[in-house]
Amino acid sequence: MNVLFVSLGCDKNLVDSERMLGILKDKGYEFTDEAEDADVIVVNSCCFIGDAKEESINTILELGAYRIDPGERCKALIVTGCLAQRYADEIRSEIPEVDAVIGTTAYDSIAEVLEKVLGGEYVRDIKDIDRVIEPKTDRIITTGGYYSYLKIAEGCDKHCTYCIIPGLRGHYRSVPTGELVKEARMLVSNGVKELILVAQEITLYGSDLYGEKRLPDLLRELCAIEGLEWIRLLYCYPEEITDELIQVIKDEPKVCHYLDMPIQHASDDVLKRMGRKTDSRAIRAVIEKLRREIPDIAIRTTLISGFPGESLKDHEILKDFVREIGFERLGVFEYSPEEGTPAAGMEGQIDDDIKASRRGEIMELQQQLAYEKAKSMTGRRMDVLIEGRLVEEDVYTGRTYMDAPDVDGMVFVKSDRELLSGDIVSVYITGADNYDLIGELDDEPA
Repeated sequence: MNVLFVSLGCDKNLVDSERMLGILKDKGYEFTDEAEDADVIVVNSCCFIGDAKEESINTILELGAYRIDPGERCKALIVTGCLAQRYADEIRSEIPEVDAVIGTTAYDSIAEVLEKVLGGEYVRDIKDIDRVIEPKTDRIITTGGYYSYLKIAEGCDKHCTYCIIPGLRGHYRSVPTGELVKEARMLVSNGVKELILVAQEITLYGSDLYGEKRLPDLLRELCAIEGLEWIRLLYCYPEEITDELIQVIKDEPKVCHYLDMPIQHASDDVLKRMGRKTDSRAIRAVIEKLRREIPDIAIRTTLISGFPGESLKDHEILKDFVREIGFERLGVFEYSPEEGTPAAGMEGQIDDDIKASRRGEIMELQQQLAYEKAKSMTGRRMDVLIEGRLVEEDVYTGRTYMDAPDVDGMVFVKSDRELLSGDIVSVYITGADNYDLIGELDDEPA
């Protein structure tokens, strides 16, 4: 039978999707990218913010048409992931074309659920959100084969006032180091050259299992894997970044000088209402230390505009902070009130048009800063991981250590010789175009 699998939301969700694909492959299922060719459709959903929830619902409704149309071959529509975890009963009552819902900690039952659905049952598989799933199958990598995400922990204990993740994913649960190294070796043996470490927060890795933060130790073990070229770190909370972690990033050649450090705001009043465990002085201090110890580090952050009670003064503080720090990479979300979170009930909710305006101001400022930083790269030689080719423009596309896939910029590379996706080559940077770089293949080492 052919399965169409649609994965929405974050990279952590994508890892779950790849595990489910592996389980179904082991059971003999095949896969398709076309809804009209699918016997089974699975939507791994997201509902982290309002826009993500809307995208998930619209996707389910759109694909549900193939389930209820007697002229189509689809025999089962299954919804998994965060939307299923949070709104299992509502999905059953409001979207009758859905045949099963599977929660965030039950995805390993995908094959059994599908068999029951094909036998005529409706299935609601929602398990304890603190359940630990032990991977029992190979993943099917959907990222192109040369990079992959390694999810090192599940859940979160931070309880920021705007966030629903603890209620959907449970308490923080690290994956044992031995299992991660085994999975990483499997990924590298299948051609992966870049591992991207993800969790809701990776800097706390190991604190629940070993009584102390063990991310530096994990990195050292991963760096010993032959054939692995790059390791990238996403989602490091500033208050958890230790001197030991900084030293490992500095000393281990395979660890990219790149850090995704979501700070959300720079006004201490707003940070306090967000329930964050840090303040602007501490954030500034850790950034200064990172740049002092690793001068070429690329720091990415995310911000929230229009949080309840955010005054014009708070907004200006944030803009001044962005201007002062000069983040290499930055994204901004408009605050989304999520039911069941403390922030949704706070006074001082801000109009959507003001949120959008404030977000726009920050992004316009960041675009100027990013372009200046990109221009300053002209004349440098940099290693670039090739990802594809634009035939009509006769250029290759790739990423430097400063760019995570899908969220950051890229490099457009001119080359007289054929390059393959996954190649890491030296490129001479000749210019910049907004967030992106332009260069040509260089035979000298980067």
